[in-house]
Amino acid sequence: MIDVLLVDDHAVVREGYRRLLERTEDIRVVAEAGSGEEAYRLFCELRPSLVIMDISLPKMSGIEVTRRIIAREPNARVLVFSMHEDVVFSSRALAAGAKGYIAKSAAPSVLIEAVRKIASGQAYVDHPLAQKLALQSFEAEGALASLTEREFEVFRLLAQGKSVADIAGILNLTQKTVANHQSALRQKLGIDNAAQLVRLAARHGLVEEFTFRDAGD
Repeated sequence: MIDVLLVDDHAVVREGYRRLLERTEDIRVVAEAGSGEEAYRLFCELRPSLVIMDISLPKMSGIEVTRRIIAREPNARVLVFSMHEDVVFSSRALAAGAKGYIAKSAAPSVLIEAVRKIASGQAYVDHPLAQKLALQSFEAEGALASLTEREFEVFRLLAQGKSVADIAGILNLTQKTVANHQSALRQKLGIDNAAQLVRLAARHGLVEEFTFRDAGD
């Protein structure tokens, strides 16, 4: 039996995936988590066979949780299951130690197949993303590769138009800390204002390209 910890911040979404997974004879969901902190705690308590991890979680991203889980248990099996279909996310997830990555747009059978393969010790990336990774490898991140995980989170939220105060609340940080991350990432990326930041995010598929037209500093 494959014991699964299901991590997503939307209860309705978790319920749907729980029902899908438990239609099988060999998979059962032993716990659910709605935040990164809860996911890490439950992993440490339950040591499930596999963790299905969303990326967009409050305060701590799924990639950061994955990194912490792998640091604690190098043989842990994490499947990242996300709405983000760009290589920049899949490459960062795999670099953090995830054993697989699939998009939420994939067919239900893909999720089941991924769970079984990763539980058996194999890696799994759904076909469209695997093709992109094969073509672009980790070079797809370009300048973003220099960012720490926290800086990347701040970058992504800034590109979405969030203010420093908004980001501080989302990531549970002080505004001064967020401002420091903002300054560091701008220096690393060689950008001077919000318009340049959003243009860079758009090139990497993190935001819609038209959003930079109205971006100010």
